[in-house]
Amino acid sequence: MKKTVLSLFTFFAFICLINAQNTSTKLFNGKNLEGWKALNGFAKYYVENNAIVGITTKGSPSTYLATEKEYTNFILEYEINIDTPLNGGVQIRSHHNAARGKDSVFGLQVEADTSPRGWSGGLFDQSRYGWRYTIEYNPEVKKAYKNGEWNAVKVIASGQRIATWVNGVNVSNLYEEHIDTGFIALQVHAGGGSKVGKKTRWKNIKITNIPDNYKFKTTAPLISYLNNKLTKEEIDKDWKLLWDGKTTKGWRGAKIDQFPKKGWKIENGVLTVLSSGGGESEHGGDIVTTRPYENFILEVDFKYTPGANSGIKYFVDTELNKDKGSAIGCEFQILDDQKHPDAKKGNDGNRTISSLYDLIRADAQEYIPSLYTKKYINKTGWNRARIVVNGQKVQHFLNGCKMVEYTRGTQQWRALVKYSKYKNWPNFGEAKKGLILLQDHGNEVHFKNIKIKEL
Repeated sequence: MKKTVLSLFTFFAFICLINAQNTSTKLFNGKNLEGWKALNGFAKYYVENNAIVGITTKGSPSTYLATEKEYTNFILEYEINIDTPLNGGVQIRSHHNAARGKDSVFGLQVEADTSPRGWSGGLFDQSRYGWRYTIEYNPEVKKAYKNGEWNAVKVIASGQRIATWVNGVNVSNLYEEHIDTGFIALQVHAGGGSKVGKKTRWKNIKITNIPDNYKFKTTAPLISYLNNKLTKEEIDKDWKLLWDGKTTKGWRGAKIDQFPKKGWKIENGVLTVLSSGGGESEHGGDIVTTRPYENFILEVDFKYTPGANSGIKYFVDTELNKDKGSAIGCEFQILDDQKHPDAKKGNDGNRTISSLYDLIRADAQEYIPSLYTKKYINKTGWNRARIVVNGQKVQHFLNGCKMVEYTRGTQQWRALVKYSKYKNWPNFGEAKKGLILLQDHGNEVHFKNIKIKEL
């Protein structure tokens, strides 16, 4: 009898838990701001026509209307209508630390963007990691958001997996490095000029708690920040780790048959080229893969120290340069543009970060209309390089944004090479395949999450 009672109790407790996890809760009662608190700035929020309205205020940093409760695993749904030319969004799993000043609110944000860029539904880590999922990963969905109208947004956060939908269209599909517990917050972005007095409106805000292993389907391309680990979806789509995060397997020195005995360090899942005075390949030397690659998507997370110089090369032939200096190949430049003198050398900025070194300048105009001209660089944290090679066509991406696109072997390509430091290397950059290289330029630079998908 006792066992029967206990079993029934367990059963009903389980049913109650399932019901609690699948019950939606209104975060906004449609009447007032009960359950919310303003953080960081002094922009005004009020309730009008069953909606929360926030007004951009001159001189105010970004202001956030945050829930008093915190959430980890959930389905968040809301509608948003934002005046042009504003951008803003909704914070999820976010935090507040007054000691950080105007950046006191930090965490992941679901973007709302009225510009021609069209990144609504993208994921930006406010005042911390920067862009995690730009819509350049999924450009065909840019028209899902409608300016001047109410737009329905859904966010699913389950464990390390986060995805967004805008008006029923799956926009982003992200695996995060960490699982955060934090508040939900409505952002009124800082702004001046024509943005002052513009309004952002939210309504029908509700949340449903879900388990951390909640199953759901997505159609958006996956972007993962798991440390030196592939998701099942990546494995199914033939991604492979190019570095295992622990050993030197698959790599050797560019000018020796084994991995360098000095100049490189592996620690806590990070591969580091050590500082040695700024000389090019004069300490441990460059390292290269032990096999060549032809058509591929390569991703590398990197973090540079102040004033550092390094690079990621591809189509490398280690037989071309037996003398001092780096092995020869096309290079995705890694550089502290603000502090390293090489940024001002070359031609028209073609030695700056994410450029095709000494050949083509990295240019935000390649992917963003004229309203947005800067590069998205995390100067003190991790950045993501992506290099796509498909036949003769090559693209460089920095933090999800296309910076360079070119075609090898054309008349224009050979003209560029003719006026570069590679002019003395016959048929430079036209090899069918080659090794991938991480450069030792005498400055401390860190690498992780090195993975490749062959096409």
